[in-house]
Amino acid sequence: MATAIISDIHSNIEALRAVFDDIDRRGIARVLCLGDIVGYGPNPCECVDLIMERCEWSLMGNHDFAVLYEPSRFNHSAETAAFWTRAQFESEPDAAKRAKRWEYLGDLKIREVRDGAMWVHASPRRPINEYIFPDDVVTASPKMTQIFDQFDKCCFVGHTHISGVFTDEPDFYPPEDLNGVYEFNEYEKCIINPGSVGQPRDRDNRSAYVVLEGDRVDFVRVEYDIDAVDQKIRAVPQLSDFLGARLLEGR
Repeated sequence: MATAIISDIHSNIEALRAVFDDIDRRGIARVLCLGDIVGYGPNPCECVDLIMERCEWSLMGNHDFAVLYEPSRFNHSAETAAFWTRAQFESEPDAAKRAKRWEYLGDLKIREVRDGAMWVHASPRRPINEYIFPDDVVTASPKMTQIFDQFDKCCFVGHTHISGVFTDEPDFYPPEDLNGVYEFNEYEKCIINPGSVGQPRDRDNRSAYVVLEGDRVDFVRVEYDIDAVDQKIRAVPQLSDFLGARLLEGR
């Protein structure tokens, strides 16, 4: 069965809907989410509702955790967005709907091990908040060794908003170096990042996700109405204009 893997939606409903439209066009029924449903963007409630409806399961990201508890080590714009997001959940007039959203966020797991892989938001070592950056394969070799020691064969992560594949050489391959396709093999362990649906940071402003089918992972990019999201963000005083501007540049 083909599986779509999404991550880092960040309250961007336009991007999320565009990605689900693309998934539907491909006839894919199974969708998994690696977390950070909320944070930064203008439509947190709508994104949680759609993830609840469409995803088999989701994991907890650091922004989901921040809205539930407290933002830790966040910059000012991220912290302010977390508190604003919390207020949006609390302002829901329908008590049952409000409770359902909070319950869903509160029940998110930090790690899954199934289907022959490990699944986390950030890293196998620190599932909610450790970044695995492409440069780490050169500048942090001991870190990468310790991370690869945490799982058997394959791990899917999000968090950095940068698509690509890490191998235990160690090395990092962006999708363009792989012609958009990675195939599992018996010779290497891998960490696969599908990129971000709602806030890509690889200088490509299109939404990113991957399709897993058998021993093959396809990297996908999807265009969406970025200007609409930018204008929504600018209309909310508690959300920094920078959060909209960065969407336009994919950073």
